[in-house]
Amino acid sequence: MQRGLTTAVAAGLSFISMLWASQALGSTTVIGGGLAEDCSNSAKAVSANQPAAAEAIHVCTLALDTEILATHDLASTYVNRGVLHLAVAEYGDALKDFDAAIGIEPQLGEAFVNRGAALIGQGHEAAGITEIDRGLALKPTEPEKAYFNRALAEERLNDLKGAYYDYKRAVELKPGWVMAEAELARFTVVTR
Repeated sequence: MQRGLTTAVAAGLSFISMLWASQALGSTTVIGGGLAEDCSNSAKAVSANQPAAAEAIHVCTLALDTEILATHDLASTYVNRGVLHLAVAEYGDALKDFDAAIGIEPQLGEAFVNRGAALIGQGHEAAGITEIDRGLALKPTEPEKAYFNRALAEERLNDLKGAYYDYKRAVELKPGWVMAEAELARFTVVTR
């Protein structure tokens, strides 16, 4: 028996654009007070699908410009500002921040995963998938978001089987995640 996969909903371009609006963003934690922690908290709120605070990018920039940060916190602050840029579809600025983070801490999986999301946002799905794969190999703290974003890219590339399995993996990693469950529910597995 051969198994096929179809989506329950037509995947037109407008639908995919709507899907991208619900992207999964991965922030990194900075603790210890100061502007870098405020930046981290703002990025976490956006990662939890709350609206971006208008001044959050500015707070991150102030942290980067004025605070003396440990190497990991510096890289994390770039990731967090990049996440905020992603939330408002400033993909070029987001890429610059993720590249800066990677230059500081090349083993930071979240930087690669979010870099992939920014590339997907620019319409470079294959390159985005490559970056997400690199990030997954580095064991990010929230791998379910990487699988979710990779599924978005695969769906855009009409790889429905790959998208199905990645949405499924995202749900397995984070049971009860409504956004991933909703995407997975659109698929129907057909036995042929």
